[in-house]
Amino acid sequence: MSTENEGTAVPPAPSAPPPPADAPAASAPQGAHPGSAPAAGDPYGPPAAQAHHDAGAGESSSAPDPSWPPPPPPSTPAYSGDGGAGHGAAGHGGGGWGAGWGTTHQQPAPKNGRGRGGLVAAVLVAALVAGGLGGGLGYTLARENDSGGSTTVSSATSGGNVKRDPGTVAAVAAAALPSTVTIEAASSSGEGGTGTGFVFDKQGHIVTNNHVVADAVDGGNLSATFPNGKKYEAEVVGNAQGYDVAVIKLKNAPSDLKPLTLGNSDDVAVGDSTIAIGAPFGLSNTVTTGIISAKNRPVASSDGTGSKASYMSALQTDASINPGNSGGPLLDAQGNVIGINSAIQSTSNGGFGTGQAGSIGLGFAIPINQAKYVAQELIRTGKPVYAKIGASVSLEDTTNGAKITEQGVGGTEPVDPGGPADKAGLKPGDVITKLDDRVIDSGPTLIGEIWTHKPGDEVTITYERGGKEHTTELTLGSRVGDS
Repeated sequence: MSTENEGTAVPPAPSAPPPPADAPAASAPQGAHPGSAPAAGDPYGPPAAQAHHDAGAGESSSAPDPSWPPPPPPSTPAYSGDGGAGHGAAGHGGGGWGAGWGTTHQQPAPKNGRGRGGLVAAVLVAALVAGGLGGGLGYTLARENDSGGSTTVSSATSGGNVKRDPGTVAAVAAAALPSTVTIEAASSSGEGGTGTGFVFDKQGHIVTNNHVVADAVDGGNLSATFPNGKKYEAEVVGNAQGYDVAVIKLKNAPSDLKPLTLGNSDDVAVGDSTIAIGAPFGLSNTVTTGIISAKNRPVASSDGTGSKASYMSALQTDASINPGNSGGPLLDAQGNVIGINSAIQSTSNGGFGTGQAGSIGLGFAIPINQAKYVAQELIRTGKPVYAKIGASVSLEDTTNGAKITEQGVGGTEPVDPGGPADKAGLKPGDVITKLDDRVIDSGPTLIGEIWTHKPGDEVTITYERGGKEHTTELTLGSRVGDS
């Protein structure tokens, strides 16, 4: 499933006014990266879903290009848009992509069949939830709605002090909001948008989506504002386009930062309660609730230009997520971070004349176990490290598996000589149907699953050759950087 990531550049728009300095610490900015369509979104349902990334149409039988970044996902209806613009799945051309990175994923068309045993849905194309114009519009609507005058009513009695027990949504929000920030990113030309991030450590590192800060990577302006109104200039420490994860660092960070507690996304179960924090349409410090509605949802998203793509095996939630929520934390009922909100599935028209889509209850988050590993690598080296199998796979929309192409791009070999796939005995034409216990229905799904692992991990590959099923053990290789 391909989704759009927030982070699409858009003209800066006014954001909701920060709360007074003496406002309760419970309020925290909630921001989604524009276009994340950093894109994100999560793709897992029987019919191919469109996310907030624009996808380009067209498939070819040519072998995937092993270079990075991978080709964008195929065109699809716009979903959660980045930076105020509607985002759809990025167009992925060609029939395959270098599996060293995973396979490029295309937006699949809805199917009546359930695919391989009905166990895996087609990869969804999701839209990244972005900020920007959407934020300005949200603020304008809220302000106008509040401008109609008010009446003060006196009460003779007081309700007394209200106590909120630990574990309630109010208590979790009060504890987490002070550690979330609304991020404003702008390029050197002034274009940008709004997103969200959360405190990762006491040194001032903030984790967010790549598409939220993409505009500020090369000489732009970047700032983070806390719920108490304190604003800090920041800089990008490292960003991973493929994972759609980025780390920024506050300049002159305060000494009293309180990192959010990270949970274990592997232990999350469908039906678990979720709490999302962000700045939907620029409305900072917004809290929404829901449940985990699915796990391991294959999602592909792009920046809306068709030039860059991200892949994830996402957590799906029905907590309301909108443009501006990108990069914000998805919490469990105890307040632990279990994911990073990145993309949504939505209708193609967001209304209000902005072209941005809104929540329809299909939001996708990057599992925190994966995001934690990526963030630590970015802090340590400034560059992302990707696991790879060393083979090019088809990006065609099928439910039969991920097929290793017969030919490579530009005369390259479809299976890297001496690489992980070669050592495991895989050959062109083999169709990979499982990675460990995960059913693989397409190339994009394979990429997302590969990237949930670390280089050096040993995995079991199930594949078909000549009508017969085989299994082999494979040790994942590594690739450093997005280019």
